[in-house]
Formats: sequence, C-alpha cells, structure tokens
Amino acid sequence: MQWVNIIAQGILLGGLYALYGTGLSLIFGVMRLVNLTHGDLIVAAAYLALLAGRFLGLSPWLSLLLVVPLFFLLGILLQRGLLNRALGRGVLPPLIITFGLSVIVQNILQLAFTADTQGLDAGPIEVASITVVPGVTIGVLPVITFVAAVIILLGLHWFLTRTTLGRAFRATSDDPTTAELMGINSRQIYGLAMGMSLAFVAVGGVLLGVRTTFSPTDGPARLIFAFETVIIGGLGSLWGTLAGGIILGVSQNIGAQLNPAWFQLAGHLVTLALLAFRPSGLFARTRDGG
Repeated sequence: MQWVNIIAQGILLGGLYALYGTGLSLIFGVMRLVNLTHGDLIVAAAYLALLAGRFLGLSPWLSLLLVVPLFFLLGILLQRGLLNRALGRGVLPPLIITFGLSVIVQNILQLAFTADTQGLDAGPIEVASITVVPGVTIGVLPVITFVAAVIILLGLHWFLTRTTLGRAFRATSDDPTTAELMGINSRQIYGLAMGMSLAFVAVGGVLLGVRTTFSPTDGPARLIFAFETVIIGGLGSLWGTLAGGIILGVSQNIGAQLNPAWFQLAGHLVTLALLAFRPSGLFARTRDGG
C-alpha cells in the first residue's frame, strides 16, 4: 500500500500544480503570450493574503475574497497598460517585459517582507487527514486544493464553451484579425484573459501559502512547475493542464521515494522526455477550449 499512498499524494499535489498552470495555459491559448512573472505573482498573492491576515484579521480562506478580485484588476491593468503595447511585435518584447517585471516583483517583496520565509495559518485543517483504506491516508488540505483545481477548470471550460464572451475568447485566439472584423475588441479580450489568469494565480498563491512556507525568491521555482505542467499536458489545453499537473506530482513523489534528492529531478526528466517524444504535449489544444 506504500506505493498506492505515494501515487495518491502525487495526484493531490498535481491539483496545486494545475492551479499554477491554469492561468499560464489560458493566456497562452488566448494571446500566445508567455508570462515570466507568473511564478512571482503566485508568491505575491500569498504575501497579500498574509497582509490581509495581519491587518484585517482575515483567515486565508476569507482573504481570497480580497486577493482574487484585486489580482483580477491587476491583470487587466497590467495587460491594458503595458503588455498590449508589446503584442504583435514578435515573441521577444513580451518576454523581456515580463522578465523585468519578475525581477521588480521579487525585489519589492524582499524589501517589504525581508528574505525570511513566511506561512499562512489555516488552523487545524492544515494537519487534518482522512484514512481512505489502511495504509492510505490523504490530507484534507490537498483534497481541497485538488477539488478547487477541478472546479476552476470546469468553470473555465463552461465559460469558454457556453457563454458569448467565452466564444469571443476563442475567436480571438483562433484569428484575432477576423475577430476584429466581427466587432470583437481583441485588446479588451486580452485584458480580461489576463485578469482571469491572475485570479487563478491568486487562488494558487493562497493555497501555496497554506500548504507550505514561501519567500520572495520562490517565484521562479513556481514558474518552472507551472511551465512543466502545461508542457506535459499541452500548451493551451485546459484538461491537459490538470493531467500534466497530476503526472508531474506523481513523478516527483515517486522520485522522492527512490531518493529524496530526486523530487524535482524526476519531474524535470519526465518533462524532458515529453519534449523529446511529444513536443506538443499529451493533449492537443482543441477548439472547444479544452
């Protein structure tokens, strides 16, 4: 049962990675933009939840009511005020801009909070667990994280396939020029897409802070996990993001079981193998958003 338990823990860890990757997958699918600030914003969301707890007395769960809307607005402002100016000028300008923003965010966090690690206190739920069968015990918090990832993906899939605005997202992704001719303002769509992306980032950041400690320089590591998740599943594929997160989480847990130093290495090797034998990822992006 030991290996069953290891795989179960890896699947649940994949839920957190899916949360990391969902926003990245969305903005790549809509505007073909890779946001190198993604990981730092995940950490920034955790710090904002920390401030909400210190100064407003909010629990991490209640802080989501503040952090998610603020990050949604931040995404819209970031896209409309800065990134839209770089779109259509090749791949390099957005990468340079988001790389610069990554450095800025890390330095701001370090100046404001020092390099010390922090954590969010969610109370007894952090250590609560459920015994599924003898020898297989899963934590309540990882289950909540996994369920949150599935709910977000279901909601996003419904939005993209069943709503008028979601169809505008897909039309802009498929052919922005034709979408403009049909009266769709691609710049507004891009702003909303980035806003939604950062809203998902906020959820992932708060759950990160509850599950483990974090520091201002943790962003690049979170970005790598998000990248590996969407690369394994397929760039732009929503359900591929969940599958990629699960595969990454399981491979890391198996690697750690073989040798504790192989936790991250195992995930990197799986990603490298996918890039070598299936560069497009396991799931090709489909027109239905998924």
